[in-house]
Amino acid sequence: MSVWNAVCVIVVLLLRAQDTSAQLDVCGQATLNTRIVGGQDAPEGAWPWQASLTRDRRHFCGGALINKEWLLTAAHCLNDNSATSGLQVILGMHNQSTSSSDVVVRDVAKVILHPNYNHTTSTNDIALLRLASSVTFSTRVRPACLAAQDSTVSVGSRTWVAGWGSIRMGEPLPAPGTLQEVEVPVVSNADCKTAYKGYQIIINNDMICAGYLGEGGKDACQGDSGGAMVIKQGSVWVGLGVVSFGIGCAEARHPGVYVRVSQYQTWINSHIATDQPGYVPMTSITVQTSAGSSLATPLLHTLPLLLTLPLLH
Repeated sequence: MSVWNAVCVIVVLLLRAQDTSAQLDVCGQATLNTRIVGGQDAPEGAWPWQASLTRDRRHFCGGALINKEWLLTAAHCLNDNSATSGLQVILGMHNQSTSSSDVVVRDVAKVILHPNYNHTTSTNDIALLRLASSVTFSTRVRPACLAAQDSTVSVGSRTWVAGWGSIRMGEPLPAPGTLQEVEVPVVSNADCKTAYKGYQIIINNDMICAGYLGEGGKDACQGDSGGAMVIKQGSVWVGLGVVSFGIGCAEARHPGVYVRVSQYQTWINSHIATDQPGYVPMTSITVQTSAGSSLATPLLHTLPLLLTLPLLH
């Protein structure tokens, strides 16, 4: 390598480092933060990275802003389709029925599905969306931080999910369509595997689960897919997961399944060369079988027969 090439490489690396630390200065800050199933109305501006994905002006999924030009969402939201026609992102929205000067609408210039996404097994259910033009950060529009590679989190950690999806199976969010939020605890992958074993669904290391094993009642649902599952780390909110799938919505013994964001830092950075997201290292108890778990074999006979495959949220 010539001296000039070596200098160029060093400059690029320094610029990337500056980009990342610049994102860490702004990401995960929800300055206005003091249904989903079993949730409640979110305070205005509580989740400033929350996005509504619309096609031909109809909401169909959520997403999370991760810098001025890029969003993270679920691959299944795009139906294996990278077409951008009619696809728009809405940011800064509190409810779907009221216009506001805080709302920002952008066309989507590019869709990138994970190359190893498998719609049958829901593995690698993650995608990136590039906006047609960048946004300006404000108290209502701000990126989420992301869990850094190899981050771990304790079983039982309290996380939050938000969205404009159904409030229960087959029941859309009623007018005025106010953003819903719900708190759900992290479930061990071992317990999650047990919960889904009867459905021949494999819970892989690229997934993380959250919900209430005993009683259910709180969960993401259809229309919430692609939204971020976040946790408070110090003074910032960090994206741990992307809403992916479940059996029904808020069913007892069937926690929601999310994409484990920390597994995808390299892939995300391979597409976002500059102004990369802010990654927060999280070191905690590795997610294994929770101590004293009383989870039993899923009661398959209590669920409708049509729910024999994972229901994409």
